[in-house]
Amino acid sequence: MNTTPLSQARAVWARILVTVGSIAMLVGALDPLEGSLAILPGSGLVALGTFLGRGERRLITYRVWVFVLITFGVGAMWALSSIGGFGGKSGRSTWWGLLILPYLVGWAMAIWGRGFPRWFWMLGIGVGLWYLTILTIIVTRSGLQKAGPALVLGVLGAVVIAGGIYRLTTCFRARDATPGP
Repeated sequence: MNTTPLSQARAVWARILVTVGSIAMLVGALDPLEGSLAILPGSGLVALGTFLGRGERRLITYRVWVFVLITFGVGAMWALSSIGGFGGKSGRSTWWGLLILPYLVGWAMAIWGRGFPRWFWMLGIGVGLWYLTILTIIVTRSGLQKAGPALVLGVLGAVVIAGGIYRLTTCFRARDATPGP
């Protein structure tokens, strides 16, 4: 194993980038629309940190794809916002909203992704619970008929919770399977 000062510095910077990017993705997720300004660079930092840390090729590819999906979806969201949105009185079909879907899929993939510490998955579950809370608030205040986008957010929250629980249980199973001292 090569432990030159350069490789040690590279490993430290890789950990810093992944940690800062992960925190940015979680904080930005508290408000998924305006938070995209934190989620997009955060996912880029995670991908860059994984590359600099010389992670395994599959993990690097996975995190780069997460970044690409988030970039495409956030770009579509900003573009649609700049021309007046979609649905309602905008004159554009709500189907245009499907262009934003890669953002949600990429973010969920980032939260489920392997190679993160347990605290990240636990906080991801917390964000999923927050999304379910938003759904509940909107449905109780305006009814189910006006809760379309909130339903998408609620489903995303449930999916993220399920993925986080899956990752945590596999993490604990793997820890319990390792032989003791």
